Amino acid sequence: MTTPFKFAHAAHPDWADAAQDCMAQLGAIPAAATLGFLYVSDAFTSEFGAILAFFKGATGVPHWTGSIGVGVCATGVEYMEEPALAVMLAEFDPADFSMLPLLRTPHDLDALPPNAAYFAMVHGDPANNRIQDLIEGLSAHVSSGFVVGGLSSARGEETAQIVDGVVSGGLSGVLFSDRVKLATRLSQGVSPLGPRHHVTDASKNVIGSIDHRPALDVMKEEIGEALANDLRRAAGQIFIGLPVQGSDTGDYLVRNILGVDPQNSLVAVGEYVQPGDALLFCRRDQRTAEEDLLRMLAAIGPQLGVTIRGGVYYSCLGRGQNMFGAPHRELGLIREALGDFPLVGFFANGEISHNRLYGYTGVLTLFG
Repeated sequence: MTTPFKFAHAAHPDWADAAQDCMAQLGAIPAAATLGFLYVSDAFTSEFGAILAFFKGATGVPHWTGSIGVGVCATGVEYMEEPALAVMLAEFDPADFSMLPLLRTPHDLDALPPNAAYFAMVHGDPANNRIQDLIEGLSAHVSSGFVVGGLSSARGEETAQIVDGVVSGGLSGVLFSDRVKLATRLSQGVSPLGPRHHVTDASKNVIGSIDHRPALDVMKEEIGEALANDLRRAAGQIFIGLPVQGSDTGDYLVRNILGVDPQNSLVAVGEYVQPGDALLFCRRDQRTAEEDLLRMLAAIGPQLGVTIRGGVYYSCLGRGQNMFGAPHRELGLIREALGDFPLVGFFANGEISHNRLYGYTGVLTLFG
């Protein structure tokens, strides 16, 4: 079956008007629709439960997943910091997916059988300080090892997710069997500036030396003379990449450079490091972000290998116009590369791919 999933999106100060607009776009609801994806901007946080109840009743779709976000997105469009909704009705055999109930601590994973499913798509609460442990634990419970998703984002303190009802405080979502045709890829939006180095002296998150040389000296060589002479400007463009051990795709975690000490040639980064750790310097700007996204998009289509029925995109709330220079540019590149297929998602406070939590990334999952 290759029928595209039904989807809709709308912006309006009144959620009921936005929801009615979405229902008009959806048209006749397919009898085979079994799972709804619902992403709601944080302007509607207090109405989240009512919005979910509306779509449940209006569509008759039994199962739902989704999240609150500072922004939501759909095919070719981004709604950032404005009241909006995005909804997609997916058609999966009920035997090929199950809802993942809220996990608050790693102990909650004990209730899941080993190899409980093939793949997990989740949404998480950024206030839970065990999120990384939950992601790693869930990764060990799915046979592919892959968990994808995003942490809810909001301008206030409250966030929420959906697993058939509105929940908060942990990790929840959907488990898929290996019979569901899908593909997923990550775009970090950065390009390495040079070769791998090794930390030779560090205390917590402060690096004293790299390759037995003063850390700041090595950094200045890598970033070039122009940025080395203007370290304030470099702070928004240069990052540290920490290679992921055991990765067969050259993956790495990107972390901010928090500050430098020119007198002592120290570099402070947004992650604890220790002697022996590998690192590389990376650059992120509009050009590198677009190049990396296009590389990812060129790979994911052939990976899926069939017609795209629908997709879900999790992008960092620091991406979008901030990174790509214009509204809708990020989602427009996806549409230009892969076509006009149903896509929904949101701008997250952290993105999940494989078994790790990332930042400043875009995670795309396609269903065939």
